[in-house]
Amino acid sequence: MTVGQSKKQSLAEALLNILIGYTIAILAQFLIFPLFGINPPLVDNLLIGACFTVVSLVRSYVIRRVFNKWSKS
Repeated sequence: MTVGQSKKQSLAEALLNILIGYTIAILAQFLIFPLFGINPPLVDNLLIGACFTVVSLVRSYVIRRVFNKWSKS
């Protein structure tokens, strides 16, 4: 019998995933934006990264719920 994650483990995984995703987004912006002539200030870069992180979080949640529904059918 396989035992799933506890709620605390799931929360820790989700938070780490968000932190890693946000960090990657910021680093990617610093590398990619200048290639397109976009040079926003640091605060703008952080806010843009936060926006993309929220979009990613919502996308991941919706996909997880859809797959969860399919697995119960």
